[in-house]
Amino acid sequence: MTTADRRSTSGHVRLVDVAALAGVSMKTVSNVVRGAPHVSAAMRARVQKAVDELGYRPNLTARRLVTGRTGMLALALPEMDQPYYAELARHVAQAAPELGYRVLIEQTLLDAEAEHAVIRDRETGVVDGVLFHPVRMSNDEVARLRPELPLVLLGEDAPATTDHVMIDNVAAARDVIAYLVASGRRRVAFLGTVVDETSQATKPRLRGFHEGLDAAGVPAADRPVLMCAAYSVEAAEAALEAALAAGTRIDAVMCREDRFAVGALRALHRAGLRVPEDVAVVGWDDTQPARWASPQLTSVAPDKRELARVALRLVHERVTGHQGPGRHLIVPHTLAVRDSS
Repeated sequence: MTTADRRSTSGHVRLVDVAALAGVSMKTVSNVVRGAPHVSAAMRARVQKAVDELGYRPNLTARRLVTGRTGMLALALPEMDQPYYAELARHVAQAAPELGYRVLIEQTLLDAEAEHAVIRDRETGVVDGVLFHPVRMSNDEVARLRPELPLVLLGEDAPATTDHVMIDNVAAARDVIAYLVASGRRRVAFLGTVVDETSQATKPRLRGFHEGLDAAGVPAADRPVLMCAAYSVEAAEAALEAALAAGTRIDAVMCREDRFAVGALRALHRAGLRVPEDVAVVGWDDTQPARWASPQLTSVAPDKRELARVALRLVHERVTGHQGPGRHLIVPHTLAVRDSS
């Protein structure tokens, strides 16, 4: 029987057609199509060969009717043009098929109403669960809205009732300070807080900055905290440039993100200060700009791959029936040391 003969009379390829060509049961084909983890590599390859030969495409509507699931997850992030979020999205999209999911990516663009829409189950019927990095919403708001869809929060904070994956920002900031102090730096600036702060990331990083300098016995006068007008390279550059022009003396800068660290490099260059000889610079998130900068940036490196995998595992467990209390998990971080320090 030819491949064409295996198609139904309507011309559509069915699950039974794939099973017949592969010589396996329809259940096995279904397991392969859904990405079930227990299928052997050899069996997966055998079924995939039949799928490719016949041009089979799963019917998502039929799948939802039978299983109650779509095989889709939503990933809601603030800004896709911010390097950290873009890299995190790539890791989520790469890992999701291991659990049988595809990913729809949504930008909330720092808009409170868009974030509320994510929690209010706008994706119900379209996706099986949501990975969500809120910026504007408070923990009380997240807890009060109680979404019906399985939800895992990313970022710095979450209510006790909701699954959450993060790095320990306070500990990571202390690690940065310990490294700088050990290399002889004693006048460390934090770059920086932001006017009309929206991100929850600054507060724990600033806390760790102060805790680390307290432990090192560095006086408060030798640890300036600089204010930026916005979340941008240009705003960070302007803040540090203004501080240097005002006579602020520093030998290191700990930045709340890599974009700010790039701004610091520009300001220091314009002021005639050498990096790292005169001033060491440390960024945060270990994104591509850290590796492209000149000199290359030392940066706090969250394990973004592990963060994606843990978040996907938690949401998959919720989708498949887990009913326990909210789980709050910490993933590892390191300090990627490069030329800027």
